[in-house]
Amino acid sequence: MQSKKAASKSPIRVIKKYPNRRLYDTDSSAYITLAEVKQLVMDQAPFVVRDAKSGDDLTRSILLQIILEEEAGGAPMFTEQALAGIIRFYGHAMQSFMGPYLEKNIQAMAEVQKQLAQNAQPLTPEIWAQFMTLQSPALQGALGTYVEQSKSMFTQLQEQMQKNADQMLGAFGIKRP
Repeated sequence: MQSKKAASKSPIRVIKKYPNRRLYDTDSSAYITLAEVKQLVMDQAPFVVRDAKSGDDLTRSILLQIILEEEAGGAPMFTEQALAGIIRFYGHAMQSFMGPYLEKNIQAMAEVQKQLAQNAQPLTPEIWAQFMTLQSPALQGALGTYVEQSKSMFTQLQEQMQKNADQMLGAFGIKRP
């Protein structure tokens, strides 16, 4: 038989953000830090962050705050050029394509990382070093798959843009040769 507390837990953890910037985890009935929210992300635990007063969804802003802290922490993932490139897509005709393109690439890279981790579990550090220096076929294959997926997604992006442009021009009675 389940306890009342276990029965009341929702599948998605709710975190409330109060005006004093504190985060309250309704699942554990305790205040948590941004580092603990990051750990939820790392653990792939489903959660939502809601404004305690209005109920507005603040999850994206909290995730962006975590990224900002990680970027400021000394080992940034994005170069200034990459960040500037992302900013330039806002308001651009391709903005709606950029998010799904990046998301699919991140998913593909995560799959490559997962495959490499699964293959590396029985390896000692010495064997792993040899594995990396020999550029094994498994590594080449995994990265090759990622590159192919990325190229495929970019081709789909181009085709969709072409289709949208043709539709827009067609609405004005203009046909491309």
